Parts: sequence; C-alpha cells; structure tokens
Amino acid sequence: MREGIVFNIEELTVHDGDGVRVTVFMKGCPMRCSWCHNPEGLKAQPELLYKRARCVGCGECQKECDHEDCKPFGRCLHVCPYDCLTVAGERYTSERLASKLNKYKRIFDACGGGVTFSGGEPLMQWEFIAEVIDRLDGINIAIETSGYAPMHIFKSAVDRLDHIYMDIKLFDAEEHKRHTGCDNAMIKENFLYLCSSGKPFTIRTPLISGITDTEENLSAIKEFIGDAHWEKLPENKLAGAKYDMLI
Repeated sequence: MREGIVFNIEELTVHDGDGVRVTVFMKGCPMRCSWCHNPEGLKAQPELLYKRARCVGCGECQKECDHEDCKPFGRCLHVCPYDCLTVAGERYTSERLASKLNKYKRIFDACGGGVTFSGGEPLMQWEFIAEVIDRLDGINIAIETSGYAPMHIFKSAVDRLDHIYMDIKLFDAEEHKRHTGCDNAMIKENFLYLCSSGKPFTIRTPLISGITDTEENLSAIKEFIGDAHWEKLPENKLAGAKYDMLI
C-alpha cells in the first residue's frame, strides 16, 4: 500500500471544479514560481511552520521531549500555549485517505461535485493518487496541475480523471524558465495530448502583474490554446505571509 504526503484538505470548496468539492493538497512541486500561492506545498517532505507574531520567546518548545512526531523537527510541537508551531504535511496511506474521502459521497451525490487533487504539484505523487482513486466509491475526480510531468505520467492521469485543470502560465520558454525555474516544452506537449484525449479540461492562467498578465503573453497563450476553455485567475495578494512562517 502506497503512502502519500498531504498538506491540507479543504472541505466543501466551490472554486476547484464543478459542484461542491473536497480539495486535497499534495505536497511537493518541481516548479519554483516567483509568485507561488502555496509555498508550504513546495518541499516534498513535511516541514515546520512557525507563527512568529504569536511567539513570546519562552523557549519551551526547544526543550527535549519524547514525542515521536516532534523528533524530526528538533522542537516540541505540543508545549506551546500560543499554538505557534504546526506541521505542513501529513502522511496518509491510500486506504486512510480514500476512507476519509468516501465519507463525503452522500454530499457529492446530493449536491454534485467530487474530489479535486491539487498542490504543490499532485502529479509528483500520481502513483499514490491513482491508488486512492481505485479505493473511491464512484466519486468524480478532478486535478489541478501545472502540466509539468513526463508524458507517461500525464497520460496515465488524464486517462483516469473526469476533469483536468491545467495551468499555462507563460508561453515564452525563456520567460517561463526565468519565473518558474522550469522549461515549458513538456507542458506544451502535454497540452496537445490533453486536446486529443477527449476529456473535459480547463486551461488556467494566474494573472501576475507585469509577468503573466502582459498583452504579449496572453495573446500568445490564446493563439496556442485556440478555443479551449480558459480561465484567468486573479493574483492572491495574501499568500506572501506564508513565506515568513516556513523554517
């Protein structure tokens, strides 16, 4: 049985696909977008979040403790009276996560919707997600992906999913690498496969001021994707506060 790492599960969301959904945020991402809205999802392993504004400097968390879950971080996660320390990233077996998601089936059946896997980049943990899907009770499954994955992984995912939300952030290869750390050739190739797959999909572009929202970039993306359904997402100005919390 496979094990995956999840950094958040949001219940009853309405912006991550059709209907009422549960969104599972998978940890780990190969990109390093300069505007990343979920920096706690970048690293593949669990990591410590420190809420500095709450800290009174008592030092209690740095004393030795015997809690197994604290040992990887060198601090006690349970002693702080102000809840300054939390961990981004929880390990799940495919059975445990599927059991949790199957509990929402009645809501999905009554209100529409399903489960959306997001991130980070969920395709980094595709084998785990596929095993979770095998254990779900006929629930609609969507994914939010950058499309940055080897073709065999991308194809396997598309063939198993009900809807794909895929980013095309920057069309120019040099600009894409400059702002994300990765070339976009693989993303373009995967988009072409997506078009031929027959699966419902939506292309998304985050509108980042002076980077992705330029007329040149948006025109190039529009020409490339043609009549594909295209959503332009506003920038999340509140995400910057998360960076200061990462230790």
